[in-house]
Amino acid sequence: MALNNVKLPDKTVVERASRNVARVMSELNRILVGRPELHKLVVTGILSQGHILLEGLPGVGKTALIKTLGELFGLKFSRVQFTPDLMPGDILGSHILQQSEDGSRQMTFQPGPIFTNILLADEINRASPKTQSALLEAMQERSVTLMGTTRKLPDPFFVLASQNPIELEGTYALPEAQLDRFLFKLEVKGADVDTLKTIISSRRRGEPPKTEFCFSEAELKELFDIMEEIYLPNAVADYIARLVCATSPTNSSSIKEVKDFVQYGASPRAAIAVSEAARAIALIEGRPSVGFEDVQKVFVPALNHRILLNYKARFESLTSELLLRKIMDSVKETTLD
Repeated sequence: MALNNVKLPDKTVVERASRNVARVMSELNRILVGRPELHKLVVTGILSQGHILLEGLPGVGKTALIKTLGELFGLKFSRVQFTPDLMPGDILGSHILQQSEDGSRQMTFQPGPIFTNILLADEINRASPKTQSALLEAMQERSVTLMGTTRKLPDPFFVLASQNPIELEGTYALPEAQLDRFLFKLEVKGADVDTLKTIISSRRRGEPPKTEFCFSEAELKELFDIMEEIYLPNAVADYIARLVCATSPTNSSSIKEVKDFVQYGASPRAAIAVSEAARAIALIEGRPSVGFEDVQKVFVPALNHRILLNYKARFESLTSELLLRKIMDSVKETTLD
């Protein structure tokens, strides 16, 4: 089947991939109870090969979620606790002087924890700007350059970072350039009564159960290959472009709230993030092409950290999420009457 001269992936292949992804989400929901929507968005980020910023209070399961993801997808996992005294070399690696058997000495590269598949950057906003900037190349180019030599990171490579939204002493706000490299910013909320009851009645010391399966390397590669074939129709691409452009206060068609309360709108990287995440949603739901509803499911988490509100928005108690939902309400799916 072809559409606009683009061959769609075989529907049975997409449905099989969807069933495999459903197993992952079912296992996540069994191990980490009470957050099915969060788990779906995190899996969406993995399928999109994007980085994710998790924001939540201590003890709500951010680290457990990331470790469980690594186990389910069969990926190598490293954790770095970000602190004010952490140096770039503690993450990237460094060169050390070693003596060989013949007595000669040479500089040898010792890779840091970033040479992994999933890097958990725990409390990323506690590190200094110098250390935070060490991740910029890795997050965009998937490589590390030290002493003039560029080394590729393992494929796939994800940064899953966490930060505490209320403890500001001893922290450094992430620069806009780094925030823009995260596909999603997701809020990890506290548990409800039923979830807490399940945890304390069935899990001693809060320890989650073990995972019962994991993807093989071939199965994971197949998922990523199918993601490459998910089709983005022109009408949906146009919808994404108009939504992202509508976040800019200089756009003549932007709504009044954008012109009044937004200082800077989203970048072109935001449109790329929305399109990739929408493809992942389509795959999760077993469809070979992206629909408008897929875009609407990922628009807020993909852009809530990419628009900069001005001081007037704080006085009006206007959040990025509220503004983005107003934009979705105002932008029509198609330009046809």
